[in-house]
Amino acid sequence: MQTQTLAQLGLAYAPLHALAHLGIPVVRTWLRDTWGVWSPSHRTVVIAAGLSPIQERCVLAHEVEHVLADDTGCATGPLAVHQERYADREAARKLIAISDLCEVAQWADDIRLAAVELRVTERMLRVRLNDLDGEGWPWPATSRTAG
Repeated sequence: MQTQTLAQLGLAYAPLHALAHLGIPVVRTWLRDTWGVWSPSHRTVVIAAGLSPIQERCVLAHEVEHVLADDTGCATGPLAVHQERYADREAARKLIAISDLCEVAQWADDIRLAAVELRVTERMLRVRLNDLDGEGWPWPATSRTAG
C-alpha cells in the first residue's frame, strides 16, 4: 500500500479504500476540537460526523498518513508539529496529482474554484501549493477567502 501507481492518485485517490485495505475501520462521531484522529491503540480512525464529502476525503487522507507513518498517537511539541505537517503534505500529494493540478490551472481563476474541481479543501490545496512553492502556479498559496 505504501507505493501507489499514478492511477491511484489525485482525483482517483480514495483514502477510505486505502484505510480499508490496511484493515483500519473508520468511526464517525461527534468530536469537539478536531475533524479526525488516528487511535493506534484501537487501530481505528475516528472522524467528526457531519463533514462534507470533500472534508471527509481530506481528513481521511491525512489520517492515512498517520497510519502509514506508524505515528503513536497524540504527540506534543515539535514532534506533533512535524507529524501533522508530514501527514498534511503527504496527503496533499496523494489527493492532488500534478496532472490534475495542471489541468485545473489552465482555466480556474482562483484557489476556491480549483479546490472544488480537485475535490479538496482550500486548506489542502494551499498545503500542496506550498509544497510546490516556486513552481509558478497561477494562484498564491494564500487566499483572501477563508476555508
